[in-house]
Amino acid sequence: MYTKAAKIIKSSRRCVTFSGAGISVESGIPPFRGENGLWNKYDPQTFDIQYFYSHTRQSWEVIREIFYDLFGKVRPNAAHYALVELEANNMLSSVITQNVDNLHYDAGSKVVHEFHGSFKNLVCLKCRAKYKISQIDLNVLPPVCKKCGGILKPDVIFFGEAIPEPACTHSFNEAKKADCFILIGTTGTVAPANTIPSIAKSNEAKIIEINPYKSEYTSSVTDIFLEEKASIAMEKLMEEIDKL
Repeated sequence: MYTKAAKIIKSSRRCVTFSGAGISVESGIPPFRGENGLWNKYDPQTFDIQYFYSHTRQSWEVIREIFYDLFGKVRPNAAHYALVELEANNMLSSVITQNVDNLHYDAGSKVVHEFHGSFKNLVCLKCRAKYKISQIDLNVLPPVCKKCGGILKPDVIFFGEAIPEPACTHSFNEAKKADCFILIGTTGTVAPANTIPSIAKSNEAKIIEINPYKSEYTSSVTDIFLEEKASIAMEKLMEEIDKL
């Protein structure tokens, strides 16, 4: 199966990766959903935009704990770096990710469409000014805009918000243009992101799925299922590509 997948990737005209929480688990980031998911420890309501407006400080205390105390310490893993290598060798056009951890960029990927945003950026809810997290002191909550004094929010999608542009448009366009689509660590349960692989499939892309267990995609759109953790599967794939 790995040899077949490697041949598809190497011969593709436009290969695109679509990643989810599973690729980041090996870097130490727990998924939001599932047995050991963050929603078992934290109330999802914290990430509802209306709750954020009405309970800003309480929301920010949880945000700081998850995104900056926990996520801020993690580093990319072998799967992230393998995608960087594919891109550098002109075998990968872009990465669409549902993750907000910035790990694809940290690893060195150049073309990343962050479908749900990135916690490394903050946005002012009043004037829409944007900041890098490194520019803001989170010892004082909630953080405020240096230009207008408005409340800052992580530039990630909260429940009740629309998918950010241009990431949304770019992601769907990439799915339409791809002839090879690599799914890594995504189960297909989060809408509307879960519709993206179906669009690739409807445009006759070959779907390669990497997951340690079957997902919503396995029996519906997947052509080749590599049942393994992201880092191990990507390392095996790269070995097979090198042989071709």
